[in-house]
Amino acid sequence: MVDVNTHLANNLPRRRYDAVIVGAGGAGMRCSLQLAEAGLNVAVLTKVFPTRSHTVAAQGGIGASLGNMSEDNWYWHMFDTVKGSDYLGDQDAIEFMCREAPKVVYELEHFGMPFDRNPDGTIYQRPFGGHTANFGEKPVQRACAAADRTGHAMLHTLYQRNVRARTQFFVEWMALDILRDADGDVVGVIALEMETGECMILESKVTVFATGGAGRIWAASTNAFINTGDGMGMTTRAGIPLEDMEFWQFHPTGVAGAGVLITEGVRGEGGILLNKHGERFMERYAPTLKDLAPRDFVSRSMDQEIKEGRGAGPDGDYVLLKLDHLGADTIMKRLPSIREIAIKFANVDPIKDPIPVVPTIHYQMGGIPTNVHGQVVAPKDGNPNAIVNGLYAIGECACVSVHGANRLGTNSLLDLLVFGRAAGNHIVAQGLKQHGHKPLPADAGDFSLARLARLDGSRSGEKVQDVANDIRRTMQAHCGVFRTSELLSQGVTKIMELAERAKDMHIADKSKVFNTARVEALELDNLVETAKATIVSAEARKESRGAHAHRDYSERNDEQWLRHTLYYSQGNRLEYKPVNMKPLTVETFKPKARTF
Repeated sequence: MVDVNTHLANNLPRRRYDAVIVGAGGAGMRCSLQLAEAGLNVAVLTKVFPTRSHTVAAQGGIGASLGNMSEDNWYWHMFDTVKGSDYLGDQDAIEFMCREAPKVVYELEHFGMPFDRNPDGTIYQRPFGGHTANFGEKPVQRACAAADRTGHAMLHTLYQRNVRARTQFFVEWMALDILRDADGDVVGVIALEMETGECMILESKVTVFATGGAGRIWAASTNAFINTGDGMGMTTRAGIPLEDMEFWQFHPTGVAGAGVLITEGVRGEGGILLNKHGERFMERYAPTLKDLAPRDFVSRSMDQEIKEGRGAGPDGDYVLLKLDHLGADTIMKRLPSIREIAIKFANVDPIKDPIPVVPTIHYQMGGIPTNVHGQVVAPKDGNPNAIVNGLYAIGECACVSVHGANRLGTNSLLDLLVFGRAAGNHIVAQGLKQHGHKPLPADAGDFSLARLARLDGSRSGEKVQDVANDIRRTMQAHCGVFRTSELLSQGVTKIMELAERAKDMHIADKSKVFNTARVEALELDNLVETAKATIVSAEARKESRGAHAHRDYSERNDEQWLRHTLYYSQGNRLEYKPVNMKPLTVETFKPKARTF
């Protein structure tokens, strides 16, 4: 670590690093490990202790064609991912990810990840929604699992490796804004230490965003409270667009009323969905894959059952997930956390009774546009994918576009590992030790200090929680599983009104030390940006594709809409860029109707 004595006009303290990573979940720590082991000077900023990052909540597994249970190969995995993405995924990135998958899983195994095992010692793999053998013929076991705590085991494994590699963590620090120089290159971030309320500039040769998703812009969410879209907010405030923000995945099985995730691994192990008549309704919607159809499909089928009056419970507002037929031994061995969650949040023991479940917001497919090396890209001089120097994004906050319009289960943990590692390798190859730091602009940090001064100087105005809750309610009502033109246009009007209200924030507590009200007000700025990007992009897309199900335009329209949306916060304007249909080495998978 290098302390720098020269101060800017605003007198903020500064520290210099080769690389600064914002976020210490699966992607951030996989990247930091690569950099620290290569001898680079790395700082990782995180709002919570690393092992509390939201990756900890991932349950089901990591998708990789190891073929431990039956024949499998990366090409089938690629087909499933492209089809799952409803053909909006970039096929070069998808091929890259599916090819790398076995390698990163074996690497993780060597790092000490406690995977479940088969009797012959190989990694146990379970079936999962949308994963098939031989291009859709039958379900295949591809999810490498550690019981139903895969993300938990992965996070702890990566954290321990980072401790060994002496990565420097800044725990309970929040990044506020990107610092860009006159050339538009990113030269660091400004961050707030929650414990003291003080700000610091972290200068870096490369900055990596691994800030996770923004599921907290909805009222019912499987996401942690920290998932407030910080990476998206910082990116879009810096004038860089966000890609495909209209595509958000509803996970079919969140606990009714609580939103807590029930992994797809339950259906992978043989759990089934029932309506109030005890009918296994997925057989009607997806005769081949049944309960293991992709998530967007299952969520819409469940929503339809409920809307047509076949929902269970006193208000008919959920369906039932039955797993008692699996037997107590399987449940205790393969799904112990799920049993705990069901008892705690739904008051049912799944060994005896079914769990009440509803579709709940889970994952953002869009995010900060990047290439396969994790470098952030934005349109410039006629090139839709011009590189923004010094900035990388990985994990859920990034859009390499391997998930397109709908992500297959298990591909999220895979995405973290593959692109965390790829970004790390790309940064190491640049030989950062040979390069100096670019000088900071004279006004570096002034923008963030003005945001803080606004809060500290407020005498009256809106309460943070009131505006945040109104955003969540609006998104829930106007941008749900099924969307219509009317709902979306009303939603855009309401979110723009809320964005205006958010400019007039007031916090009563002006103290410095662990002032959570100030942190929440700063997070609200990011929630607003993410909500605007989502609903403006959704309102403009006049088709149904993947997770974006539009009642007024129920068909997919490849002629007009096989393209990525780019949202710019300045003027809430949209641009579009083509989908990369050309894989690295194999033939293009051409768009077909999705049947399961």
